[in-house]
Amino acid sequence: MSRRTPRLLAATLAVAALALGACAEKADDAPGAGSSSQSAAAFPATVGNITLDERPEKIVSLSPSVTEMLFAIGAGPQVTAVDDNSDYPAGVPKSDLSGFQPNAEAIAGRNPDLVVISDDRNKIVDQLGKLKIPVLVTPSATTLDDTYQQITDLGTLTGHPTEAADLTRRMRDDIATLVKDLPQRSEKLTLYHELGTELYSATSKTFIGSLYAMAGLENIADPADADNKNGGYPQLSQEIIVKADPDFIFLADTKCCQQSADTVKARAGWSGLTAVKNNQVVALDDSVASRWGPRVVDLLRAIVDAVAKVPA
Repeated sequence: MSRRTPRLLAATLAVAALALGACAEKADDAPGAGSSSQSAAAFPATVGNITLDERPEKIVSLSPSVTEMLFAIGAGPQVTAVDDNSDYPAGVPKSDLSGFQPNAEAIAGRNPDLVVISDDRNKIVDQLGKLKIPVLVTPSATTLDDTYQQITDLGTLTGHPTEAADLTRRMRDDIATLVKDLPQRSEKLTLYHELGTELYSATSKTFIGSLYAMAGLENIADPADADNKNGGYPQLSQEIIVKADPDFIFLADTKCCQQSADTVKARAGWSGLTAVKNNQVVALDDSVASRWGPRVVDLLRAIVDAVAKVPA
């Protein structure tokens, strides 16, 4: 994920988005093609204004979240190229293609029969449409239902509707199991989610913020973007964070910015925060914390596990 500027950071993480360790592994191990008769029966397949007469065999994914979804539903063998930020699962056909600055000529050079992207940057849909290359746009999810729908749509277009349905069912079941046993508290615990050292955060109106809400946490960033002018990703000041004194600090900048419980403690004025004193600074995987794919279950599990350690 690029963090070259604060604005790009917020935008990138808004396109942010997420675990299903066991479930994803099971899906990754599933046969990619299925029977030819089943595939043939699934086509023509339509999603929105896209209709594919045959199962696509040369898919280009320009979204890390979509890449994870495709491999999780068993469509991995049909993916011939992914963008330069897709890095999961291991062994994806990474290329120099960019989802942030998509180039129609470079994409067309891959001879794809389906392109999936999360943002119609550079009017890439129109450009590829003129070349008769179908493009599915899967916008940044704002709810879990968005994720489930995108997985379903990908299953339809790739010839893996059953695998997609199985995946969403397992995700729903895993998430329900994770949240049902959380202790009931008379007062909500508070959290600060850090996107980067510039102190950008994510409110409850965002995808990641909704997961914290599911875990029963109160987000200290919410008042800073009550009117949603920052799209749910406000930049907080150190003074705001210190005054709010959150019970938890979740770091989504451990890889990009090498942040940790120790670096947080070393910040001026932060050593006295409740989260620091109680060892409740939680290091997240940057990629998992900024994607809305199947690994959202892993992310929620990390949040729930942290919360469950605090006595009710």
